[in-house]
Amino acid sequence: MKEKSLTIGQIAKETGIGIETIRYYEQLKLMPQPKRRPSGYRQYCQNCVRRLKFIRNAKELGFSLKEISSFLSLRIKSKSRCADIKKRTDHKISEIDDKIKKFQEIKRSLQRLSNKCVKGQASVSECPILEEISS
Repeated sequence: MKEKSLTIGQIAKETGIGIETIRYYEQLKLMPQPKRRPSGYRQYCQNCVRRLKFIRNAKELGFSLKEISSFLSLRIKSKSRCADIKKRTDHKISEIDDKIKKFQEIKRSLQRLSNKCVKGQASVSECPILEEISS
């Protein structure tokens, strides 16, 4: 039985990814160029749906499109191992840990600034927060 082809609108709805984003992924070669109907409309298969879901899920985990492209290429290389993916994932964890530390530093600085403003009663020209940021 022949697999049913889907329109870009159908796969957008099924994956929760916008039509323009799907076209963008095609330009970046994250998605293969789809076959075209005689009318010029794109035709997608279920593998495209799975691939788009993979991209969406990887993005939700914080991976960049470049990193996702690397995952996809590793997936088709016969000599690739799970260790290759684990190494990249461990690197992403390290990057996230660094970002968390930076955000914690920013939060502490903002709390310190907020504490300088007693009840927020001063005029804007005398605001200790703005004064501190300016100095």
